[in-house]
Amino acid sequence: MSEKQILVDVKTRLIEKSKNEKPSKLLVSFLRKIAHEKDLNYFLINNPDAYGLDFLTKALDYLKVKLTVKGAENISDDGRYLFVSNHPLGGLDGLALGHYLATRYDSKVKFLANDLLMSLVPLHCLFLPVNKHGGQGRKSMETLNETFKSDEQILIYPAGMCSRLQKGKIRDLEWKKTFVVKSVEYQRDVVPVYFKARNSWFFYILSKIRKALKIKLNIEMLFLVDEMFKQKNKVFKAYIGKPIPWQTFQDKSKTPKQWAAEIKKLVYTLEKK
Repeated sequence: MSEKQILVDVKTRLIEKSKNEKPSKLLVSFLRKIAHEKDLNYFLINNPDAYGLDFLTKALDYLKVKLTVKGAENISDDGRYLFVSNHPLGGLDGLALGHYLATRYDSKVKFLANDLLMSLVPLHCLFLPVNKHGGQGRKSMETLNETFKSDEQILIYPAGMCSRLQKGKIRDLEWKKTFVVKSVEYQRDVVPVYFKARNSWFFYILSKIRKALKIKLNIEMLFLVDEMFKQKNKVFKAYIGKPIPWQTFQDKSKTPKQWAAEIKKLVYTLEKK
């Protein structure tokens, strides 16, 4: 079996995470179900040679998911951009938007990936892993900086995790300032993107309950794959705004953190423009 054919094995992952302690059959059965182990392995087995853009295309076809894009005329084919987007779904939105950008820019695109997406080995050619710890963290940062220097397009989700229910609205948590700093450092114009989508009420209510009980472990994240499969047969919309010149962020009237908050606000107005 090639590296691209690595299958999903929930039980083995549990043993690794629990320091080789044998997990209960009930727990394994439950996690296999919400992780859609059979569905994912069916797709991987039947697409052993899919890689990069081809893998994205077949994955979206498998889920029967489509993306329509508005504002595509705002970006040029020869631009050098840093795309920043809200993150409503925590995975599928990255696959769909990544597919659009990879198609438009002949696969010359990289996007920062969380642990969920990094488990998809056939997409490693499009991913920039996020790892902040130890030697691996330094290596990841070096790779990140080299990519920023390149002519490849970059997609970042500044919130770092998927949206949550806040004050009755589904919104990202605080946007980190990294994209503002990197935009200036590597002279990349920032392209705001709004992805219209949401997870189930179950996901948001579970998150609220978890926080109310002061449980630090993000239990709701265990259900992200299940949430992804709930999106089958849907058509999503993405709205691309006009590029923001990197020189904009040299304005010292706002700190990088304040600029990040400003762009976040802008993103949520794109659907109305």
